[in-house]
Amino acid sequence: MLFVIGLELSPQRLWVMRRSVFGTGLLQVLGTSAVIGTAVWWLLGFTPGAALIVGGSLALSSTAFGLQILGERKETGAAYGRQAFAILLFQDLAAIPLIAAVPFLASTGSHGFDLLGALRAVGVIVAVVAGGRYLLRPVFRFVAKADAVEVSTATALLVVMGVSLLMEATGLSVTLGAFLAGVLLADSEYRHELESNIEPFKGLLLGLFFVSVGMAMDLGLLLHQPQLIVGLVVLLLLLKGPLLWLLGRLPGGLSRSDTLRLVVLLACGGEFAFVVLRLAVEQRLIQSRAGDVLTLVISMSMALTPLLVVLAAKLLNVHPRKPAREFDTIDTDTPRVIIAGFGRVGQIIARVLRA
Repeated sequence: MLFVIGLELSPQRLWVMRRSVFGTGLLQVLGTSAVIGTAVWWLLGFTPGAALIVGGSLALSSTAFGLQILGERKETGAAYGRQAFAILLFQDLAAIPLIAAVPFLASTGSHGFDLLGALRAVGVIVAVVAGGRYLLRPVFRFVAKADAVEVSTATALLVVMGVSLLMEATGLSVTLGAFLAGVLLADSEYRHELESNIEPFKGLLLGLFFVSVGMAMDLGLLLHQPQLIVGLVVLLLLLKGPLLWLLGRLPGGLSRSDTLRLVVLLACGGEFAFVVLRLAVEQRLIQSRAGDVLTLVISMSMALTPLLVVLAAKLLNVHPRKPAREFDTIDTDTPRVIIAGFGRVGQIIARVLRA
């Protein structure tokens, strides 16, 4: 899943949307992380490092849910849809330092500040990005000569596994390696071919990821402490909602109705939080029980998202966009060929067909 998300992070797209991505997106992640992290540290007694990771992970929203809902309702091009896309794009970027910080904070908490480990981590990431940028293109150019889909897909899988194992060998996260591999390939000329090759597996593996998250959930907590779980879900929505409202109204310049739809779409937790929290539990940065509670809270907030979107649409009397009129029906036998585009090449084709 992280490889696929990284593959969709095109540097050209980031540059085109830089004002929204690095403006509104940055403010959302920093503001929400600070508010939630402070609340966790002050109210629940978490260590500063654990509060930083929990605040950062809960600040993220669901890219899979958000983009799917926007696509189904045909609102990706709407004002609030573009703003939501920009925020989600920056959240995906923000997950990189968040995942990388978990092992570092865990080692710092037990052995003090590890300057050598921090420099090693930064050096490995820089080496992977720089080396991958100059080595991957010749490799894929060589693979493309084979003209075999299986070889291309296998090479991409080898890149993902290799970068992930390199990250694990240097004490970093394998998930960070998969994400970086996707980002490296996103800037290559073979990106679209790779996307089409792995498209059949994308939905299946994304579903498998959420199935694994569901299997890891402790539903006994919901049965034994429903007030705690429901209260935390409501608290999460109340903390993120007002901040998203301010961002939508002020920097985003959205109307009240569009801002409300932005809030209900992004107030939930996200799938990256599952990865970050699981890694934090493995590194003993947070306790296993706290991780179970937070995983359950994020899952319930994500389950509420489609319902909140429908309720907001009904409240605003907004319906999914449909074509302004019915499509034209071509009920004639001629022409049997439609030429889409009648430039120089189109005219040559027309003359050949007419002859």
